Amino acid sequence: MQIQLLQFICATLFAFSNAEVFFKEQFLDGDAWRSRWVNSEHKSDYGEFKLTAGSFYGDAEKDKGLQTSQDARFYAASARFEPFSNEGKPLVIQFTVKHEQKIDCGGGYVKVFPADLEQTQMHGESQYYVMFGPDICGYSTKKVHVIFNYKGKNHLIKKEIKCKDDELTHLYTLILNSDQTYEVKIDNEQVESGSLEEDWDFLPAKKIKDPEAKKPEDWDDRAKIDDETDSKPEDWDQPENIPDPDAKKPEDWDEEMDGEWEPAVIPNPDYKGEWKPKQIENPNYKGTWVHPEIDNPEYSPDAQIYKFDNIGVIGLDLWQVKSGTIFDNFLITDDVKEAEEFGNETWGATKAPEKKMKEEQEEAKRKEDEEKNKEQNTEADDEEGEGDDEDDDEEEEDAPEEDADDDEALPKDEL
Repeated sequence: MQIQLLQFICATLFAFSNAEVFFKEQFLDGDAWRSRWVNSEHKSDYGEFKLTAGSFYGDAEKDKGLQTSQDARFYAASARFEPFSNEGKPLVIQFTVKHEQKIDCGGGYVKVFPADLEQTQMHGESQYYVMFGPDICGYSTKKVHVIFNYKGKNHLIKKEIKCKDDELTHLYTLILNSDQTYEVKIDNEQVESGSLEEDWDFLPAKKIKDPEAKKPEDWDDRAKIDDETDSKPEDWDQPENIPDPDAKKPEDWDEEMDGEWEPAVIPNPDYKGEWKPKQIENPNYKGTWVHPEIDNPEYSPDAQIYKFDNIGVIGLDLWQVKSGTIFDNFLITDDVKEAEEFGNETWGATKAPEKKMKEEQEEAKRKEDEEKNKEQNTEADDEEGEGDDEDDDEEEEDAPEEDADDDEALPKDEL
């Protein structure tokens, strides 16, 4: 028992000692990020990234990241790291995304490329290993992309994984294991998992329908059949509509001018619809015929679908209609625990104060709008009141001087 415990401890320590972080980017050194990130020159009108924590944040310095700054633009920038292979170990890709502009249509994903990528020529058709992260466009597209390149072809996951579509920062994590399984996390909570072979169409199907098999001609798959002894009643056939017996030709109806008068039609209460014989159990029913399957001769298992030999570049290659997304806290490692802890130390530490700051800003804006509305209503009432006073003054000026006229009409002894 003690020997087994010692072996477990040694194995655990060995695993931790071999854990490696291949890339980490938090943008904590100001403009020095420009020396690590390369803008593509494939097009002349790529959008510009800027370093900022945005309009609300949990920590003014720690929450600084690359923000898209121009509307309706493609963006293309990448960073290089020491090349490695994920053979025999996990590959963990993690980063944070904040769509503080309330994105309507645009990408929030990253791409991981082979080390031989020419960064200044990176573009939408550049071959990548992995594409992962949120993508939003209107109400119909709000998903997390998980795309792997296998033998030169990009394969999309067959499952639908919903992404976050609010304005707060969220943590996205992809774990690709050497046993051909995967896991997707959002905010350090699992939202999807499974196997590569089942959830992508990397390989042909293991089984196919036997091309030699055919349903026997005498196979009866009708569970119910018509009762041959049943017959249609003699009075069944009735018209669907009949002339209205209460209709009368108008007295002023002129057949020469109006044509032949016909009464309106009404639904026939005796109409029974199309007659069908009653159904009975089919004594020859054999059930649903199932096409036999055979092993697919084109199928060949591959235990290395997960493996990428020359990982060396991470990039942001995306389109945005409305700019404002902030990317931060990039991490590529072979240690799942390290990624979880890093996520808690970064996103986990600033998510609550970020939300609080946003709510305070929204409350302040709400109060400001209320005050503006009150001021506008007060000004409108004052203007209406001034208009009433002017009308009263005009009426007084136009009124006749009745007292003076009355004095002149009185006799002198009454003055």
